[in-house]
Amino acid sequence: MKLLSLLKNFRFFFALLVLVFVHFNAMAQGNLLILPRRIVFEDSKRTQELNLANTGKDTARYVISVIQYRMKEDGNFEEISKPDSGQYFADKNFRFFPRSVVLAPNEAQVVKVQLTNTTQLKPGEYRSHLYFRAVPYEKPLGEKDTVNKPKTITIKLIAVFGIAVPVIIKNGSSTTITKLSDLSLKVAADTKPILSMNINRTGNMSVYGDITVNYISPKGVTTQVGLVNGLSVYTPNTLRKFQMILDSSSQINYHSGKLQIIYAAQADAKPAKFAESELLLN
Repeated sequence: MKLLSLLKNFRFFFALLVLVFVHFNAMAQGNLLILPRRIVFEDSKRTQELNLANTGKDTARYVISVIQYRMKEDGNFEEISKPDSGQYFADKNFRFFPRSVVLAPNEAQVVKVQLTNTTQLKPGEYRSHLYFRAVPYEKPLGEKDTVNKPKTITIKLIAVFGIAVPVIIKNGSSTTITKLSDLSLKVAADTKPILSMNINRTGNMSVYGDITVNYISPKGVTTQVGLVNGLSVYTPNTLRKFQMILDSSSQINYHSGKLQIIYAAQADAKPAKFAESELLLN
């Protein structure tokens, strides 16, 4: 009876965890779900947790390591070994455990991340990434394969993927200022409206938030026509070029009125509006 009760409790916990993944910002690839999608240490925080869940039908093994990235102007990342000018790695100032996990189907586990050696940190932002790499799961020695082996030669391809989660340490007060510029809207008869913009960042820390676009008609009626969650501009970048598709509803006339673009912190963070701008339509 106790075992049955534990199994029921586990199923409830896993279902609850998946529900949280669905409703909040989670990172997923393959059958691995990770929540949250980034870790930020600021103020008095010293320890944080990453929640992992295997939604697949097979047991999976993941090796966790630290990797360094630079963000490009288009928002893509490329791996580097040395920091760019004005960029600081965080890998010497945190530790994590465990360093590998094996998750059975519908199993969840926590990875703890803890700050260390931060007393001598200079003011600013430090960033590295935890990289979760899927590796083939090897059966324990002695465990027999119940599948009949074919008599002919076969080739088995195994997809290997990884997920990178940024670990950010913010030390001191932020001097960051964000502005939106070079706004333009492309409207074609056979395509959806595309809004282009530049996000300009100056200061000592990165920005991370949501872009909301509202259409304001000539009569002053406001309608939300676009939303992008989790948009970042990491240090030391001062520019990110960004495009987003807007609502193509026939009720919106993109040849009159104006667009209001707001870049603000996410709902679960400290309330903050990073930047706001308007684009007149004609």
